[in-house]
Amino acid sequence: MHVLITGGAGFIGSHLAAHHLAAGDQVYVVDNLSTGTLANLEAFRGHPAFRFTEADILHWSGLGQAVAWADRIYHMAAVVGVKKVLEDPVAVIATNMTGTERILRAIHSGGWNPEVIIASTSEVYGFNEKNAFAETDHIVLPSAGRLRWTYAVTKLADEFLAFSYARKYGLHVVVVRLFNTIGPNQVGHYGMVVPSFVRQAVRNEPLTVYGDGEQTRSFCDVRDTVVALDRLAGCPEAWGEVVNVGNDQEISIRGLAELIVQRARSNSSLEFISYADAYGEEFEDVTHRRPQLNKLKALTGFTPEWTLPDTLDDLIERARAKNLRVA
Repeated sequence: MHVLITGGAGFIGSHLAAHHLAAGDQVYVVDNLSTGTLANLEAFRGHPAFRFTEADILHWSGLGQAVAWADRIYHMAAVVGVKKVLEDPVAVIATNMTGTERILRAIHSGGWNPEVIIASTSEVYGFNEKNAFAETDHIVLPSAGRLRWTYAVTKLADEFLAFSYARKYGLHVVVVRLFNTIGPNQVGHYGMVVPSFVRQAVRNEPLTVYGDGEQTRSFCDVRDTVVALDRLAGCPEAWGEVVNVGNDQEISIRGLAELIVQRARSNSSLEFISYADAYGEEFEDVTHRRPQLNKLKALTGFTPEWTLPDTLDDLIERARAKNLRVA
């Protein structure tokens, strides 16, 4: 199988590349390296089934040819991370919406109908007050002008683009709403909480918790996520659908920080800072975010294999080894 991954030098994209290379597939990664890194692809360099192009999805002249080559496309290219979104909302809108429209238009124009995964986000549920979110639940977002929600709005627009092309042209598209994916090679530069906490814990530094820490999240290991995406892409019953992908075990951010300190046997304390201090402006956060996974399980039989403690132990071990190499 020929697999094209946009944003493939990023955290999830690089794991998708590894997953498909291990399966014997041909993998083509394109990334502009704005948030992804060549280090994530280092293990594949020289692999006869791997190819990489550094290019921006908004302007890449090779898009049509690559789409015509691909049997499957994972469209992961996006501007992600709360800090990045607040720093440059214009780039978020351009990349996340225009990039997706270019991919879908190229597929339709090429006359070839590959399997396609369009990455969306659990952020689209916004302030919905249900304890766990199902794909049919209402989207509850603030009124215009709240730039913190730029990412969610662009991803929601991507969903409508995908469904429009799927309905009008019969494209084999699945929209996946990802819930807080974590794992090896994720970085904390743009507000990702787990790598930030792990790095601080192994260095015995204070863990910086935003707000009161009572907000809850559900974390899914990337090695589980890529299995779910692989199954969904190849499932005809999922084409034209939106599907939650994640782990439905929930934990507060304070509880997460305490668990990481415990698993790392760290001397770190917890330091609580306001959102205004963290992001330089007033910030609204949702109190909880947990997926209902009934649809994913019904379509694919998927259940996560990695528990949160197992993932954290793995990340702590990797962080310690990295610190030793640096020292």
